[in-house]
Amino acid sequence: MKILVTGGTGYIGRVLCPYLKEKGYDVIALDRNFLSDESVKEEYNSLGIKLIRDDIRYFDPHILEGVDAVADLAALSNDPAGDLDSFKTWDINYIGRCRVARLAKKAGVKKYIVTSSCSVYGFQNEVVDEKSPVNPLTTYAKANVAIEADNLILGDKNFTVTALRLATAFGYSKRMRLDIAINAMTFNAATKKKIMLMREGTQIRPFVHVKDISRSIETVFESEEGLVNGQRFNIGSDEQNVSLKDLGEMVRKTVNNGSEVEWYGDPDVRSYRVSFKKAIEEIKFRTKYDIEYGIKEINDMINSGKLIQTPQTKTVEFYKLLLDAESKFREYSLPGFERIL
Repeated sequence: MKILVTGGTGYIGRVLCPYLKEKGYDVIALDRNFLSDESVKEEYNSLGIKLIRDDIRYFDPHILEGVDAVADLAALSNDPAGDLDSFKTWDINYIGRCRVARLAKKAGVKKYIVTSSCSVYGFQNEVVDEKSPVNPLTTYAKANVAIEADNLILGDKNFTVTALRLATAFGYSKRMRLDIAINAMTFNAATKKKIMLMREGTQIRPFVHVKDISRSIETVFESEEGLVNGQRFNIGSDEQNVSLKDLGEMVRKTVNNGSEVEWYGDPDVRSYRVSFKKAIEEIKFRTKYDIEYGIKEINDMINSGKLIQTPQTKTVEFYKLLLDAESKFREYSLPGFERIL
């Protein structure tokens, strides 16, 4: 099976592409490659992964010729990033991925997955599942709701479409992110002996390891079309619906260097707890990597000197730099050369 991964050098893509290649798939990675360093070219070349530096909004449709499946990961990747520029979020996360799905169907691609987020549920008092009403509170979440709806309707007997609502990701990736909860807490504990928590710490969030996200994508591609076509699946585990206070304690115990919790902000009691029963029952997908595994993995990489903080590891801050550069570029550019992002 030949698989095109959009966002193939991003946080998830840097884990997914090598994983799929190791499993025997023919892999093409498409990405603007803003956030990965030059080592990705050497790595992917050595693994036999074809890397195409391009944009989902503008790439040549001929790239899809001979492709059997698409994992559409390309997006501005969380709520804070999405709120930096609402227009660009809709342009990339919605219009761009609408384009990918429609071009894929036209090219004869058989299977298509679009990654979404459990943030589509917003904050709710009850445990939510795929049948629960959505309550998107941010531009990122609203774009995910829209792309799910408008791409799932493309599914038919020749084109299988599935949406994966991912819990908050964690774990090590060669395109590391240090601006998402578990990764950030672990890095701060390991390097500063501080664990920053927003009061009161009772907020519950769902989490999933980036390796399990990769496994879930393979599972969907290998599932019978009748089980996954037109379906949404929450990806995570019930056991990893965790309060931030408990998460901080896990980090403190696992890093084990005398780190202390520092509280900040006004009390936030907003929570959401997600059920992942459907994926278990219908496609037999269960997670393998728990939170302690992810914390230890990141801590070990820090202690070995293989993980350091760079501008690219803070996605939101790096996007701000790009947007500022684009604004300045527009001031001095000639017509037709105004776009960076």
